[in-house]
Amino acid sequence: MVERPLRIEVLGPGCARCVKAYKVVEQVVRESGLEVEVVKVENFDRMLELGVVATPAVVVDGVVKMVGKIPEPSAIRALLGVAG
Repeated sequence: MVERPLRIEVLGPGCARCVKAYKVVEQVVRESGLEVEVVKVENFDRMLELGVVATPAVVVDGVVKMVGKIPEPSAIRALLGVAG
């Protein structure tokens, strides 16, 4: 059985690209029907704690998975372990 993430953080200061990244993640999670917490993080201390220097960034269960780009829905589905 594939272990699915419980929490996805989208890190960014609130710029248009970061907002778009959050919306992509949120939509894919909603469409998947999975119970995954999606959180928009604008706290620079959290970004530094994770070593993120480019945004947007996608963090899955505390592990940085994507940095500096808006994720494609297919990439988020792959992280969730669901078919697209």
